[in-house]
Amino acid sequence: MKFKLIYPRWEKLEGQTTFNLPPHGPVVFAAALPEFVDIDFVDENVQPLNYDDPTDFVGISMMLTLQVKRGWQIAQEYRRRGVKVIFGGIATMLHAEETLKYADSVFLGEVEGRMEEVIKDFRNDRLKKVYNFMNKEPLDVSIIGPARRDILSRELYYHKGVQMVDLFHASRGCRFSCYPCAVSFLGGRVFRPRPIEKSIEELETIDNNRLFIVDNSLAQDIRWEKDLFRAMIPLKKKWCSHTIEDKPEVLDLAAQAGAWYVYQAVFDTSDYIKQRIQKYHDYGIAVEGTVLLGMDNQTEDDIKKLIDFLLEIKLDLAEFTVLTPFPHTKAHDDLKKENRIISYDWNDYNAGKVVFKPKHMRPERLQELYHYAWDSFYENETQEQKMFKLILKVIEKEMDDGTYQSRRRDLADKSFGKVIDR
Repeated sequence: MKFKLIYPRWEKLEGQTTFNLPPHGPVVFAAALPEFVDIDFVDENVQPLNYDDPTDFVGISMMLTLQVKRGWQIAQEYRRRGVKVIFGGIATMLHAEETLKYADSVFLGEVEGRMEEVIKDFRNDRLKKVYNFMNKEPLDVSIIGPARRDILSRELYYHKGVQMVDLFHASRGCRFSCYPCAVSFLGGRVFRPRPIEKSIEELETIDNNRLFIVDNSLAQDIRWEKDLFRAMIPLKKKWCSHTIEDKPEVLDLAAQAGAWYVYQAVFDTSDYIKQRIQKYHDYGIAVEGTVLLGMDNQTEDDIKKLIDFLLEIKLDLAEFTVLTPFPHTKAHDDLKKENRIISYDWNDYNAGKVVFKPKHMRPERLQELYHYAWDSFYENETQEQKMFKLILKVIEKEMDDGTYQSRRRDLADKSFGKVIDR
């Protein structure tokens, strides 16, 4: 049986460094398919999609709201040709009702242990319109095995000669419920760590030394966090992640385990934030600040002060976004109730376009401040130059501990006057 799995393309943000990471959702989904299914995977961000390639069944995996309109377009063409289409992934769950109009079936929830039923129904010509596991008992995460990274064309995930990170997860769910986030809707507010031995088993199958641990937050259970880092030390991986605990014993273990840099939300100009960034730096861990603009407690002056503060605390990178009311978030519910959402064109939901009425300024002014933030932070050194500095640091660490793979043919940007490798 031939199954074509498609990851739709989306438009990248204007002016930012463009690179593509191997997607996580499709490789996790592929691992849940029965062994007899022959998977043909196309990541439309790096590969052309040929509708004429023979296939029995099509799956469209959508992570981002930005992908939904393209996903619907792909489905329409396949269905016109008489091929059945099933949708899955985070964005499918957020846009399920709309997606149903373009689908033969939608799958909602976690896939492990559940795709055999879907494939059996397809082969018996009784495919259900909806497979909804979102309100069921949470999946036992111990059954999650290694993702099917063999479906990827690895050579496509390089940027200027530098191998990009592979994506990996050690837990699911999140006990926090942040205002702009849909995680509590998607996976509940229960933190579900995978057994550490299962995580290590999967990490040992990944031949890429560089990883992005995509868990919503590693700072949810300090004992588990420390045990995970201890177990990772012998693997000599180099990784980035979302927030980790800033306690000295955790940071020490994280550094030993290969922590490369972390994403840290910077939401004010407090000493707490300043000290937290310094703690990461004290252990040799770089920081990419994630900065959300347009919250109701932000005036124009607040945003300008925040940008000045970022330069003061010496962030290694910064990523600016504007508040975006994605479906099934508290932000969406509040802004819709107050009649402040001004666009429902999902292609505008890239976290770089203002699609709502801010409380303290016009939408156009917030859009200007968003661009001002990027321009100001990267005025003296471009985003790409800062990224290459981080890459150089990780290459040096790899060369020190013997994990650098010369076949990567990593190259430093010539502006640094240095070529690595060979």
